[in-house]
Amino acid sequence: MSENTDTNRTTRTTSDEGWELEARPRKSARYAIAVAALLVAVHTVLGILLRTGNTGVYFQRVDQFAMIAIGCAMGAGVLLLTRPRIRVGAQGVLVRNLLTEKLVPWDLVQGLSFSPGASWARIELPDDEYVPVMAIQANDREYAVHAARTFRALEAKYADPAR
Repeated sequence: MSENTDTNRTTRTTSDEGWELEARPRKSARYAIAVAALLVAVHTVLGILLRTGNTGVYFQRVDQFAMIAIGCAMGAGVLLLTRPRIRVGAQGVLVRNLLTEKLVPWDLVQGLSFSPGASWARIELPDDEYVPVMAIQANDREYAVHAARTFRALEAKYADPAR
C-alpha cells in the first residue's frame, strides 16, 4: 500500500516540475480568506443564537445547522478567489482561474497585457481573443509587475519569434 502512495506522490511531483514561473494573487487571496472566516463565524454565531430569543417564530435545531451550513457554503464560495494561478514553462502557459484550467501553447500566445482599468492581466491570443489571468492582479502592484516581466522574459525565450 505504501508503494502505491509513493508512486502517486512521485507522479504529482513530476507534473509540478518544469514550470519556471508560478504566480498567484496575493491581496485578494488574503481578503478572501478573511471574508470566508468572517462569514463562517457570523453564521455560526447566528445559528447558535437562533433559538435563544422569543421572536414568535419557532426555530428547530435543524434551522441552526442550516444557518451554519449556509455560512460554510458561502465561505467556500469566497475561497474560490484563492484558486487562480498561472504557470509558465517550455510546454506553454497553464492558466487556472476560478473554475477552469487551460494550457495555452506558445504558438498561440501573442503577449500578456493589462487592459486600461482592468483588475487582472490577460494573455492575448490570435483573432482578438484572450484568456483572463486572474493570478496577476493590478492590486498586487510590484508582485504583478515582477510576474508580468518574468512572463515576458519567458515568452521571449519560448515563443515563436516569427509570429
